[in-house]
Amino acid sequence: MELYSLTIKKAIELIEKKEIKPSDLTRATLERIESVDEKIKAYVTVTKEHAIKRASELDSDTGALPLKGIPLAIKDNICTKGIVTTCSSRILENFIPPYESTITSRLLDAGYVLVGKTNLDEFAMGSSTENSGFFTTRNPWNTDCVPGGSSGGSAASVAADECIGAIGSDTGGSIRQPAAYCGVVGLKPTYGRVSRYGLVAFASSLDQIGPITKTVEDAAILMNIISGHDPRDSTSAPLTCPDLTKNLNRDIKDLKAGIPKEYFSEGLDKEVDEAVKKAIETLEAQGLQVEEISLPHTEYAVATYYILATSEASSNLARYDGVKYGLRIDSSNLMDMYLETRSKGFGPEVKRRIMLGTYALSAGYYEAYYRKAQQVRTLIKQDFEKAFERVDVIITPTTPTVAFKIGEKIDDPLKMYLNDIYTISVNLAGIPAISVPCGFNSEGLPIGLQIIGRAFDEETILRVAHQYEQLTDWHKRRPRL
Repeated sequence: MELYSLTIKKAIELIEKKEIKPSDLTRATLERIESVDEKIKAYVTVTKEHAIKRASELDSDTGALPLKGIPLAIKDNICTKGIVTTCSSRILENFIPPYESTITSRLLDAGYVLVGKTNLDEFAMGSSTENSGFFTTRNPWNTDCVPGGSSGGSAASVAADECIGAIGSDTGGSIRQPAAYCGVVGLKPTYGRVSRYGLVAFASSLDQIGPITKTVEDAAILMNIISGHDPRDSTSAPLTCPDLTKNLNRDIKDLKAGIPKEYFSEGLDKEVDEAVKKAIETLEAQGLQVEEISLPHTEYAVATYYILATSEASSNLARYDGVKYGLRIDSSNLMDMYLETRSKGFGPEVKRRIMLGTYALSAGYYEAYYRKAQQVRTLIKQDFEKAFERVDVIITPTTPTVAFKIGEKIDDPLKMYLNDIYTISVNLAGIPAISVPCGFNSEGLPIGLQIIGRAFDEETILRVAHQYEQLTDWHKRRPRL
C-alpha cells in the first residue's frame, strides 16, 4: 500500500508504532500532489517547504499527539497564519492572515501537517468550483466533470489521495455535495458545534466548517479535534462534544429512520434513486426501522436559501472596498476606487449574489423578501423538529444527479442552484448531516447517501453511516489517475 492512500486511522497507528515517520508520510503525500495535481488542480497553494519542516520537527517530538504527522488539506477560505488565504478570489489573491483560525489552531495542537490550501468557488459561492477566480478543479473519477462545490478542491484532494484528509466549509451543501460527487465522506456539523473564527464569511447564519475524509471513522476523529466551544465565536455553542468514535460500532437496531417523500420525486436521477433505495434496504437488513415521513416546506428551501444567503453575503462582502486589505485599484476619487476594485476583484457569481442580496435588503423589498424568507426558514426548521419526534435520523440522496460535465450548467444559474436542493434545508435548520458513498452510476461516477440528524447529535448519524460503510466497499474504491 502506498503511504498517501492511508486513512487517518491507519496512518496514526503506523506512526504510533514507529513503523513510519511523519516525514515519510508527508513526503509521500507531496510526491503524490506533484504527480497528479496538474490533472486535478485541487490546490491553490501547496505548502511544500512548510510541510517538510513541520513533519521533520514532529519526527523528533516524543509527545503523544492525536494527529501527529497527519497531512491534511485546508479549504482556502480558512485563515492560516503566515500562509496566503485567497478564497479563490482575485480580491484576496495576496492576503496573508496574521492569525490562525480556531480549527487550524486546534489541528496544529493535535500535530497535523498542512500540505496545502484547496480550491473553491470564489468566496464559497457555487456548486462546481467553476466560479473559482483562478481555475476549475476536476473530478478525479472523470476529469471532464466537476468535483462539486464549493469545497470541490478539498473533496477532489481526498478522492485523488493528495492528502490523508481535508477540511471544508458548508453553507448550503458545500461539504456534502462535493463529497458525493467525488465518492468520499463529508460531514456538515450542527451550527455552533465547530468554531467559525477565522472562516472567511459568506453567510454567517449558515456557514459551518467540517471534515472531508476517506472513511466515516476518519471524519469522527477529525470532529473530535475541531469541535468545542470557542469564546472568540459568538455563535459557538457552549457544549462539550462527546467522543464521536466511541459508539461507531454499536448496532442500529434501536434506531428509526425517516424517508421524506419530497426527496424522492421529480428531478431525481433514476440511478441515484435506485442506489439510495438499495442503501436503505441494506440498513433495514441490519435492523434499522424505516418509515415514510413528510417535510412539507422542502419545496421552498432553495428560494429561501438564496434570499438569506445572498443577503448575508451582500453585508459580509461590503468590507472588500480596496481600503482595509486585499486588492486596491487606485483611481482619481474614492467612489471610482471602490467601483474599480470590486469590479476587477470579484467574479461574476459573487457580483450576482451581492446584487441579489442588496436588492432583497433594500427599502421596500426587505419585508417582502428577507423577512418572509426568515419566516419560511422557521417553518423548515419546524418540519425537521416534528419529524425528529418520530425518528432518529432522516435518510435522503445527497444530490439529485451525479457530477455533471464542466461547462454544462455554468451559464444557467437557476439550474446550477438546484444541485443543492437536498442539502440546503439542513443548513437552514442548523442541524448535522453526513454524505457517504453508496454506489456508482453506469458511467462510473459516485453516488452519495445523506444521513441527517438532530441538532448536536453527530454521534447517531456517524453511527448509522459507519454501520453502512462496514457493509459495503464503495468507500474503498479509488479513481485511476
